[in-house]
Amino acid sequence: MVYIIITGIFTVYFLLTIYASRSLKALKAPRWVHWVFWIAASAVIAHLLYHWFHRGKVVWSAPQQYAVAGLLSWLIVCLFVSIPLLLEDVVRLIRAPFRKPTNGQPRMPSRRKFVSTLGWSLAAIPLAGILYSIFKGKYNYKVWKYTLYFDNLPKAFDGYRITQISDIHCGSFDNYDKIRYGVELINAQQSDVILFTGDLVNNLADEVHNWKSLFATLHAPHGVFSVMGNHDYGDYSSWETPEAKQQNLDKLFALQKEMGWNLLLNEHRFLERNGEKIALIGVENWGKGRFSKYGNLNKAMEGITDTDFKILMSHDPTHWEAVVLPENKDIQLTLSGHTHGMQFGIEIPGWIKWSPSQYAYKYWGGMYEEDGKYLNVNRGFGYHAFPGRLGVWPEITVIELKTT
Repeated sequence: MVYIIITGIFTVYFLLTIYASRSLKALKAPRWVHWVFWIAASAVIAHLLYHWFHRGKVVWSAPQQYAVAGLLSWLIVCLFVSIPLLLEDVVRLIRAPFRKPTNGQPRMPSRRKFVSTLGWSLAAIPLAGILYSIFKGKYNYKVWKYTLYFDNLPKAFDGYRITQISDIHCGSFDNYDKIRYGVELINAQQSDVILFTGDLVNNLADEVHNWKSLFATLHAPHGVFSVMGNHDYGDYSSWETPEAKQQNLDKLFALQKEMGWNLLLNEHRFLERNGEKIALIGVENWGKGRFSKYGNLNKAMEGITDTDFKILMSHDPTHWEAVVLPENKDIQLTLSGHTHGMQFGIEIPGWIKWSPSQYAYKYWGGMYEEDGKYLNVNRGFGYHAFPGRLGVWPEITVIELKTT
């Protein structure tokens, strides 16, 4: 199946490239421009193949992500260049039976030139968006703030502030100063507790080393708590032995402890304030379909009473959809991540909220409420697979709990 997909991508790539190259002829571009065009097309593919066939056990490293970005950028440029050409060819085909003989002379070369110019002009728009997403958008941190009211929230927790972050993906980072700014922005919210909802790495625990001291500076009066995401288990890497995979997992556990984070593995902690308490529940990753199901919510809730106010940290929002709601779990607030909002979309509060992510996930970004239960899907602090964000910016969520 994988080889079929790869073959399909390469076929589309070369067909679009060939078709887009026709515009250069219409524009009467010099021969050296043609050479540059095809050298660039070959370089994009060579760069992609090199980084993917020499990746070892590392998947989605920063160089691989930039190779994918190069492929995507080239495909989009060629697509936008080709669309006007294709439409013009269709029009010519439809009109062909009605044309009068022209003694073999070409018809309307100026129109072909105009269409080619239009195609390259159109291609500049998405290309500019891609470049912005890579160099600016992926570090364009946004703070989303919510105030939620509950009738069973202990009075001591009235005004309690939670900062949620998710999907850090350390292995993708390439700018220490930008990440430091993001961490400082998290601390600047001055919340009572910081909750991280999974995917600290892309694949390997070693990805954390360059960033450990920075993320260790996160602080809050009630501490920093974390859970595991689907990428944290090393399931997407090749391992020589099961023991090697387990060692990687143990190392990730140890690194979080060294950072001062409290990792919850199908367990809970009580947060206490002025003699009252709320339950913070953390489950391992549980996702619908092909995603791992290590989470055990019943185990994590052992020792919690029905009257306790509960906050659940669960990386994948499909857990809320498939388990928390159907089983009528008495959990007031669930915090998830995972989707990244596909790192692309259009969001204008109160007017439009769209992302391709919504076609894969019912709950893909922001705050949701059903039957008095809330779910927040954090759009992610980092990025993965594609080294950029456009419209769906990296997120820091601040939630204030209030009594009714």
